[in-house]
Amino acid sequence: MQKTGRITIKGIVQGVGFRPFVYARAASLGIAGSVKNLGSEVEIYARGERFDEFVTAIRRGPPLSRIDSVEIAATDREIPDGFVILESGTGSFTGMIPPDIAICDQCIQDIFTCGGRYENYWATSCVNCGPRYSIIRTIPYDRERTSMDEFLLCASCAAEYGDPHSRRHHAQTIACTACGPDLTLYDKTGRKVKCADPVREAATLLDAGRILAMRGIGGFHLACTEESAGELKKRLGRTEQPFAIMVRPDHLDRLARVSPDERRLLEGPVHPILVLEKRDHTAHAGISNLHTIGCMLPYTGLHHLLFASLKHPLLIMTSANMPGYPMITDIDHAMAKLHNSVDFFLTHNRPIVNRCDDSVMRDSQIIRLSRGIAPKRTAVSLGDRCILAVGPELNANATIYRNGFAVTSPHVGNVRNPATLDYLEETIRNLQRVLGATFDVVAHDLHPQFLSTRFAREIASDHGLELIPVQHHRAHIAAATVEPCIGIAIDGVGYGDDGTIWGSEIFSGQVPDLRRVAHLEPVAMPGGDLATRFPERMLYGVLPDERVLSLLALRGWGDVELRLLSQQVERDFNVSRTTSTGRLLDAASALLGICRERSYDGEPAMKLESAAAAGTAETWDLVTTTDAGCGMLSGRALMETAFDRMMDARAGDRQVACDIAASFQFNLARGIAQMAIRAAERDGMKKIALSGGVAYNHAIRETIRREIIARGFTCIINNEYPLGDGCVSFGQCMYAGKMLQE
Repeated sequence: MQKTGRITIKGIVQGVGFRPFVYARAASLGIAGSVKNLGSEVEIYARGERFDEFVTAIRRGPPLSRIDSVEIAATDREIPDGFVILESGTGSFTGMIPPDIAICDQCIQDIFTCGGRYENYWATSCVNCGPRYSIIRTIPYDRERTSMDEFLLCASCAAEYGDPHSRRHHAQTIACTACGPDLTLYDKTGRKVKCADPVREAATLLDAGRILAMRGIGGFHLACTEESAGELKKRLGRTEQPFAIMVRPDHLDRLARVSPDERRLLEGPVHPILVLEKRDHTAHAGISNLHTIGCMLPYTGLHHLLFASLKHPLLIMTSANMPGYPMITDIDHAMAKLHNSVDFFLTHNRPIVNRCDDSVMRDSQIIRLSRGIAPKRTAVSLGDRCILAVGPELNANATIYRNGFAVTSPHVGNVRNPATLDYLEETIRNLQRVLGATFDVVAHDLHPQFLSTRFAREIASDHGLELIPVQHHRAHIAAATVEPCIGIAIDGVGYGDDGTIWGSEIFSGQVPDLRRVAHLEPVAMPGGDLATRFPERMLYGVLPDERVLSLLALRGWGDVELRLLSQQVERDFNVSRTTSTGRLLDAASALLGICRERSYDGEPAMKLESAAAAGTAETWDLVTTTDAGCGMLSGRALMETAFDRMMDARAGDRQVACDIAASFQFNLARGIAQMAIRAAERDGMKKIALSGGVAYNHAIRETIRREIIARGFTCIINNEYPLGDGCVSFGQCMYAGKMLQE
């Protein structure tokens, strides 16, 4: 029986309270020795009669840890009596810092304990909760390498930090009112508001209808009550875009239908924004005019204190940055950008090292990979070369593969502007530093004009790295599985092998050898991106006939506009061709008059889904053909059927419009599934993978899934990554890694 040894723990063991955990187990089992951070690993020297029990105990790790391996080696080192936590040293980079974690129940209790050390303190945390990624500069994870190094511990905090019996033993974020970060309230001109309690004053202002910018863990949010939602939308110029809300837990069930699984997500360590079905689809239209509403529960001490003083049961809580742009993190930038949008600023003085937006989920699917989930670390076997994948253009993030693990960054945004490109580069540098990565290969999107593609070329040229372009939809499938399969990728747009705009693609094979075997019928996008903004242009691109022109004339299109649109399509001038599922749904939304001008990403299709939720689907005939050996589903035939149903209905009959919307979605999904099933039967595949942003649509995803399962196939959906473009960098990484292995 072994009684002494050197133990090396690898995995996510930094920032999770691993050393205090080991100390406590050693004390309970009479083990002598030491524990120290060594790079991103933990090194333990241990001696005692119950050595084996000790090893078994530490293999489990504390709740936030993820252990990859426990290595035990003999040692000749003299181990004195007692057990100590040693000062951190340098070492290898094999692990990762965990994401920021919602405040735990014990810390919430501390905040509301009268006379306690942490009473009413907004930044209360312990080894089991609080900021991690947003404050880390480098590893090992110690206070001096985080933004907490600016706040020297008071005597009471220092005593608790050194107390093995405290859950704040070696908690790097420990702080209190005497020594920690504090809050300040400013008016819109930048003048400090004199008040005894900034949180209570902020609650009073919110209850009075004022709009506040609030600095949180990873950046600024805009907050107001439901009654002020319209004013906030007006100030932001986002009259249609839904807002997320933060809601008092006891009020949640009055707003939305919440399943047990959804409640566990809302109350768990992540505390994401969860897209829920409203109890009344028409209620709270000022917040969301969809049948769904994005809800989250308070996840920091500041939020809990705010709601304790607030009379209203919910707050709008939306990111302060423009959609697609980086989170605003510092007060000077916030005041410069937001002084016309808000009335007051509630801020703190703890520097945000790594900005991080709220994670968003729906039906257990990740929509935005961020706070509480990312950085996301996945064990994969892609060889010895270090790979950087820079992601797509929209909803971008980055992934780094090194030594058997792929680490995906939090959501970055839409890399269509220099500010977001700078943020992408900043995010990559920060991850690279924490991981100790030296890149060998850079994977990027196939589109030659993306800013992310240009960045990939620049970094490859500067450092002599190998470049691997990855087609957008193949990256989607690679993110879902690298097993032999039929892959369905349904989304908005992606650059295809032939230079056209793909968006409803079915592949057969195994990453990286994925052969395109089916797709939607290509249709015209008159004016290119203009057809994305004005879906009625897309409608005519799908169905270019006089009936559509007559419909548009009734809706106010002038003769000149109609003639130009008709000639544009007829002469194929400034017209792109696309197989996009998203653009076809946009056209259906335009046909039914649901959305005639897009004001935010995904609006036409989201509003179509919302209308369809109140409808009943019927089965329509499907028209399929082949083109150059590829199966092809006619979206034009579906649109013609929808048009006929609409013309047969009584003008303004909302229920008929809802039924048509439901039928269009159902039959489109059925047709896509059937093409995939035929390909699987022909090629002898047992599994069919599904990815792409359109699969967030519950009805479409579940229709495809049911069709696949009913025919005896396995449906693969990777719930660990977004279905939308937030999975693409991970897919690029997987694709490039498999290509290198070949």
